[in-house]
Amino acid sequence: MTTNVALQPSYVLHSRPYRDTSALLEVFTAEQGRISMVARGARRRTRGGSGSALLQPFNPLLLSFSGRAELKNLGATESAGTPRQLRGQRLFSGLYLNELLVRLLHRHDPHPQLFAAYGATLDALAGSEPVDDILRQFEFTLLGELGYGFSLDVDGLSGAAVLPDHWYHYHPDWGLVARGAGTDPTQPAFAGAELLAMAAGGFGGQARGTAKRLLRQVLAVHLGEAPLRSRELFRTRSSGERTAAAGGDQA
Repeated sequence: MTTNVALQPSYVLHSRPYRDTSALLEVFTAEQGRISMVARGARRRTRGGSGSALLQPFNPLLLSFSGRAELKNLGATESAGTPRQLRGQRLFSGLYLNELLVRLLHRHDPHPQLFAAYGATLDALAGSEPVDDILRQFEFTLLGELGYGFSLDVDGLSGAAVLPDHWYHYHPDWGLVARGAGTDPTQPAFAGAELLAMAAGGFGGQARGTAKRLLRQVLAVHLGEAPLRSRELFRTRSSGERTAAAGGDQA
């Protein structure tokens, strides 16, 4: 069946060159989910610059696309708002969000609530809220949307309430389980008090470190062994900045 969609709210998650002047896009749309598209002539130079000026990450767009095959043809492209200006750690955090979506979303699987959450997360990254808190909230929302969600205040095996003075492991099938209840003792353990703090008030404050360790472990189950490119880029950048700073100190 031929797909013919007009001016769908969308974000470009990833772009790479295709043939001489075109680009292959991975796009997150409000109603169609993740779509692969070819933007023909997008890399052709014009008097006003590259034809791909709008097709950049974090730009809210309205895209038209059509086609029978898995790879759709991009049609009309319009701006749907002001692009987010992300720099430094916030830029790499945005690229990290995009990589998560490309790796974890199935094509043509709509997630309108996740689409809205993604836009709100980009707005937050463009503001002044702590980056770690923003990322943890999105990661938890993403896991829930994909059917991998788990409770932070209920033992997934026994159904009992999480207790502040107990310790818990994460199990891929059950969620958070009290330590010793058939769990692997070599796996990271999480304090019940901090899990309850996350359940009650989010992922910042004293629970920030626990939230990062927990969600990194959970995401690793679903991402597999291939490393995240955005995380490697951020580490390389941070290492370069430390080296430059050390050189400046020596000078």
